[in-house]
Amino acid sequence: MNKRTEQILHILDTTYGTEWRCYLNFETPWQLLFATIMSAQCTDERVNMVTKDLFVKYKDLKAFADADLKELENDIRSTGFYHNKAKNIKACAKELIEKYDGVVPRSLEELTSLPGVGRKTANVIRGNIYDEPSIVVDTHVKRISYRLGLTKNTDPEKIEFDLMKALPKDHWILWNLQIITFGRQICFARNPKCGECPLAEVCRSKDKRV
Repeated sequence: MNKRTEQILHILDTTYGTEWRCYLNFETPWQLLFATIMSAQCTDERVNMVTKDLFVKYKDLKAFADADLKELENDIRSTGFYHNKAKNIKACAKELIEKYDGVVPRSLEELTSLPGVGRKTANVIRGNIYDEPSIVVDTHVKRISYRLGLTKNTDPEKIEFDLMKALPKDHWILWNLQIITFGRQICFARNPKCGECPLAEVCRSKDKRV
């Protein structure tokens, strides 16, 4: 890890703390899995509004596996892309019951074999449920890692591997949590608040507003 990256991490740790926190509400691993599937192209706040009632209506995996697809689509409609999300959640619940005895698997390979689960969702589960060092590349991580010069790639999987090389393992999960907050408060996609940015001195982005 180079000195500049050390500076970036120190500033983020000082500004946002080092406590792990998941922004999606859940009580069980499968609830986090389904909430993460729903979070694609949707805000965590919206997903939490939906799951508040959804996880009461569908109390376990069997309830999701047996759900009427059209009814489930309607239940999660406000998260967007609800046709695919409902289909994947229902199929995922069925596969978890039949193949994994209702237990959300731990390995990246097993997780990404589930319907609707890509590397991002798998890494959310690995980090938050199993404390496995993992990097989640969402829209904030993609944009800000590029702006900070920690990657030159735009493909999420390539960005993930670049960050694995650039960051120490104890900051893999933290990076996502800190960058989400930073991206929501300061480093917007448009009109970033560079005048208020704690990373202004180490930022080399062409988008930087002096």
